[in-house]
Amino acid sequence: MPQPPTPPTPPTSSTPPTPPTSSHRRKRSLSRRGVIAGATAVAGGAALTPVVFAATDSGTADSGNADSGNAGSATEPETFPATRTAAAAGTGTATTSFAATYVGVRWSGAADGAGIRFPGDAAFRTLGGGCATVDGGGTALVAAGNAKTYDVKAPDGTTQVRSLAIDTLRGPDRSVEVPSEPTRVRGVRYLSRPAWGADESKRYKDGQVNSPEKYYALQSITVHHTDTPNNDPDPAATVRAIYEYHAVTLDWGDIGYHFLIDEAGNVYEGRYSGDDGIPAFDPDGDVVTAFHTAGFNSGNLGVAVIGTLVDQGPTDAAKASLTRLIKVIARFKGLDPQARITYTNPVNGVTKDVTTLSGHRDWLQTDCPGQTMYDLLDEVRAAASR
Repeated sequence: MPQPPTPPTPPTSSTPPTPPTSSHRRKRSLSRRGVIAGATAVAGGAALTPVVFAATDSGTADSGNADSGNAGSATEPETFPATRTAAAAGTGTATTSFAATYVGVRWSGAADGAGIRFPGDAAFRTLGGGCATVDGGGTALVAAGNAKTYDVKAPDGTTQVRSLAIDTLRGPDRSVEVPSEPTRVRGVRYLSRPAWGADESKRYKDGQVNSPEKYYALQSITVHHTDTPNNDPDPAATVRAIYEYHAVTLDWGDIGYHFLIDEAGNVYEGRYSGDDGIPAFDPDGDVVTAFHTAGFNSGNLGVAVIGTLVDQGPTDAAKASLTRLIKVIARFKGLDPQARITYTNPVNGVTKDVTTLSGHRDWLQTDCPGQTMYDLLDEVRAAASR
């Protein structure tokens, strides 16, 4: 895997004035666009055209409305705080000019033994074991609690230690054109990338798209947790932090998941898949390759539940939205969430025996999606199959 670029260091001029918090912006967005509607049974099909894949709130196909795929609909400007970052290299103490909400760390060498410490911590927090995995080293995204300084340590032999302090709450306002009407996937409303404040410039590197879209037939669906704090007061800001971490720190060029789901049950569009208004898929029904399960990404759709689901499960709202989303996608593509399959990577032919609906740990050595979420997957499979 290519090494991540050194993220730009923010200007050293005076800190921008604190804008209104993003919480009220998020509530306004979610109340208007993020409501979850019931999904209904639909016949399997190979192609997901904008007209077919979208639906009215009742879940019936809106074949008479050319705009039902969400592409080309009216928009209105909405402001989000620009993401601020400060990069550091090596171990030791790093400082920032702003209060960080998260710190992303990546290193080469042994995957275990790295740690981070914030002011007030009695000891270093162990890094690793989260959702993201990288070849030849380790990585982690850690909630920083608005710290302006932190210490990083790494085991002997570790090289290329890089960290990135991230603030997605208090940066200067940036305006985004957000769809005026709800966007939806067959009865499940979701927040489009503009609606959670995605900065599309993050997908570019040296003037080129860092990860050009590639599409393959859908074979499987994988569930993750983001390994971020529970009871998140601003999940849209957390999605922006994950986006920064995945796209820049890990050099993936975009957020690694196709969809994310917060504790209130709101669904977020993840990886960019084109301008046709269909999240995750192209008009022919093929899924865009994302970055959630290293070595097994092509033809594998990733859904991440926001939070840490090791000792506690998802909220009822999050579990219901996860089930609806999986049901809709599986039925459109003729998949059985409970079936045992042999996944075949269409790029290199590598195979893996899994269940159509799997957990991240079924593919790789990781704790993701957390033990409690993993133990619930049979229940989700059965509910999505009904």
